[in-house]
Amino acid sequence: MSADAAGPEIRVISSSATPEDIAAVTVVVNHALAELADELGAEPGPGVSAWQRSQRALRTPMRPGPGAWRSFSA
Repeated sequence: MSADAAGPEIRVISSSATPEDIAAVTVVVNHALAELADELGAEPGPGVSAWQRSQRALRTPMRPGPGAWRSFSA
């Protein structure tokens, strides 16, 4: 069986890993890889349209009050 058909190759470096430990890690890693492949193959979300981007505020609102116009004096 080729590496592609069997999935990714996993190498165990620890000498104290039991067959159950290796099986558990293999299942978790294969599941995570399958989820990632599903996410990458999924259709992209709608995102933000040009209309929505153009609706953002252009400036902060002006606040009237005492001393509010002082910075515009000549």
